Amino acid sequence: MVFVLSDILVVISVLLCILVLGRFLGLFPYLADSLSRLRGCFALEGSVRVRQDRNLVALSLVIPAILLVWRYRLYNPDLISGLEPDFRLCAVAAALAAFVLLRGLMYLILRPRRGQEHFRHEHRVAYTYFIFLMIFVLLIVGILSLTTLDEGMVRWVLYGASAFIYLLFLHRCLQILSLSCNPLRTFLYLCGLEILPLSLLIVSGIVL
Repeated sequence: MVFVLSDILVVISVLLCILVLGRFLGLFPYLADSLSRLRGCFALEGSVRVRQDRNLVALSLVIPAILLVWRYRLYNPDLISGLEPDFRLCAVAAALAAFVLLRGLMYLILRPRRGQEHFRHEHRVAYTYFIFLMIFVLLIVGILSLTTLDEGMVRWVLYGASAFIYLLFLHRCLQILSLSCNPLRTFLYLCGLEILPLSLLIVSGIVL
């Protein structure tokens, strides 16, 4: 069978999404509130049940995210572009895992002695915006699959959609960090926590 690993992951993704569908529907009002106002983010984080549901839904979307990046070659350095599909899929998963680990490491390194609550909220709000991102790009992929756009154009549309959600995410992070930091520290924290890990991922995709 061709693309054995990807086929297995697609089946797992579908099963996981079905399993968390009920939680997602209950979570959706909180997600929408988090997107529209800062206070909504804190309301979501303040509820243990809602926060756990959010984390579970985000976790269920990790495999679809990897498959999406692999399928449309959103991360495709020369080092892996010529690999067999399943090996390239593993390489994409490893690169994204390294990005997540680096982001977590930067959080541990930069965590301040004071204002840790806002710092923690900033770190966790990424899970909320990851869900937004996946909903957005999956809708776009579904719509574009009905058109005659070639894969290259679809790739650039997905880059644009991802950049849009990421800018919204950075804006929310700035708002959260500014509650306990002055503007300079807020900017430096944002660079270390969010911009540096993503920049290294992008650079590795270009130079490797």
